[in-house]
Amino acid sequence: MLYFYQQVLNGLHSGALYALLAFGYVLTNGILHRTNLAYGALFAFCGQTMILTAAFGYQALWLTLAAAVALGVIAAILYAALISHILSRSVFERLADRSPNAIVVTTLGILIFLSEASRIAADTHDLWLPPMLAAPVIFAQGDGFKVTLTVIQLLDCAGVVALVALAAWLFSHSSFGRSWRAVSDDPKAAAMCGVDVRAVFRRAVLFGGFCAALAGVLAGLYYGNVSFGTGLIYGLKILFVTAVGGYLSPLKAALGAAAFGMAESLWAGYFPLEWRDAWIYLFLVAMLVLIGAGRDQTKIA
Repeated sequence: MLYFYQQVLNGLHSGALYALLAFGYVLTNGILHRTNLAYGALFAFCGQTMILTAAFGYQALWLTLAAAVALGVIAAILYAALISHILSRSVFERLADRSPNAIVVTTLGILIFLSEASRIAADTHDLWLPPMLAAPVIFAQGDGFKVTLTVIQLLDCAGVVALVALAAWLFSHSSFGRSWRAVSDDPKAAAMCGVDVRAVFRRAVLFGGFCAALAGVLAGLYYGNVSFGTGLIYGLKILFVTAVGGYLSPLKAALGAAAFGMAESLWAGYFPLEWRDAWIYLFLVAMLVLIGAGRDQTKIA
């Protein structure tokens, strides 16, 4: 039972990262209604940027570790704002009314570009941050087995829960949330009612980019490294999870992604790890087919 408890606690942290990514992804795709493969790349790019900038500040600028990490976090947030600005104005707005394949191909190119930019900037080397706030907090113990989480895991989980809860509350009670739901449902009708569709979309892409950047920073601080191919893996998982749950509610997407992270952790604890992603993807595809068929029947009815 203690081992199961440990896997559940492990799932809380990975689920928190997935939840933050899913919340931001739905903010953008709830309006765009197109597959955005660049979102996972933005997550990984910001994590890599934070690590590279922190390494530069520590080694070249002689900053303390805390100051170097803070500099890296600022750099990641600024890059997220810049990339989100470019994506919303130069990519999504111009391709939104064209074939869905146009955005898929374009965002795939952006994913490759960001991954290669990170690889070249790091000179194909994996830079690692030292363990931070790694002191274990014991929740239960017995027969020599301790159920623990580290301090940084607890801070990450608490921060994500607070941020998602606050964002969901603001989303439900703010004029931006009402405008987002109107544009997501019918952008032309929303525009006829006086909603600035373009401004709502740009803000949604920006907020989604900040969520990806924060998730990348948290992943970098906890794992110590974000590899070059991480963006594609996380991006596909978030794509499937949000597609199963739909794009109508960022909060529901975040809760579904958190459950997905918990399922991954339980699989890793009880089944062969090398088969985890294959079975998880198979389950998500099956759910997408079944739920998609149900949605189609509901629309026909």
